[in-house]
Amino acid sequence: MIRKIFITLILILFTTTSFAAGSDPKPKKVKSDYDKAVESVKWAKKYEKKGKLEKAKKRYQKAKKLLLKSNKEKPLQADTLNYLGFTTRKLGDFENGEKYYLLGLEIDPNHVGINEYLGELYVVTNRLDLAKERLKILESCNCEEYTELKEIIDGTKQSKY
Repeated sequence: MIRKIFITLILILFTTTSFAAGSDPKPKKVKSDYDKAVESVKWAKKYEKKGKLEKAKKRYQKAKKLLLKSNKEKPLQADTLNYLGFTTRKLGDFENGEKYYLLGLEIDPNHVGINEYLGELYVVTNRLDLAKERLKILESCNCEEYTELKEIIDGTKQSKY
């Protein structure tokens, strides 16, 4: 009798642990290089707003490396080129930043982010006529990017390049 109870208990314990092992939570989704880069850009912007420019610069550099890697894996994605232009521009390389933006516009001429950021680059590099062209493209989007660029062109808001 004791032996039967003992065997039953062992079977119950074995069955319970078997089911418990199979009920692990779903494995975490691995973030892409693009997603990691976007996260890094968000942190860089926060640091920039707080005046922590060295930390912001490091985040932009990290994001740029991840975006270059992402662009190799999945070339010619407008969103990736937008962020490549943005991070490159934020690191002070306006010439290459502009190249990334223009390449992105070849893929998606109405890309809201690229048009805004390219317009900002044009303002910073004293090419207001080109900035106004970007603004014209954003005119019908009814979006904050239009307002942001308009304020920068009008001089009511400063661009942090």
